[in-house]
Amino acid sequence: MVDTGIFASTAEVVRKAGAGASTDATTETAINDFMTQVESWINSESRYNWSDNYAALNADTRGLLKMAASNFAAIHVIAYDMSGYTDRIEAEDLININRDAGKAALRLLKDKKTVEFIKETT
Repeated sequence: MVDTGIFASTAEVVRKAGAGASTDATTETAINDFMTQVESWINSESRYNWSDNYAALNADTRGLLKMAASNFAAIHVIAYDMSGYTDRIEAEDLININRDAGKAALRLLKDKKTVEFIKETT
C-alpha cells in the first residue's frame, strides 16, 4: 500500500508520534485513515479546500499543511495505544507538543493575511 494522504507522509507522522508508537497505529492503512480525517478537518476548519488546490501551492504553504496534518495525525497514533511509551506522561507530552504545533500551523492557514500572501505568491 502507498501513502494516500495529500499533505504529509506516513514517515512524517510516525516520527512525530515518537518511538513508543504502536505498530498497529503506524501501519500505512491506519495512517492513511488518520490523514484522510485530518485533511478534511483542516480544509473545513480553515474554510478552504487545500486538497483540491495542493499542486498549485508554493513550498511554504505545503510546509504549513504538512506541519498541521502530520502533527494532528500523530496525535491519533499516540492516542490509539499509549502502552508503548515510558509512561502516560510521555505520551501526553507528545500529544501536547503535536497539538500546539498543529494549532500554530492551522492558525496561520486560517489567517486572512496569510491566505492573501499565499495567493499572491502562487
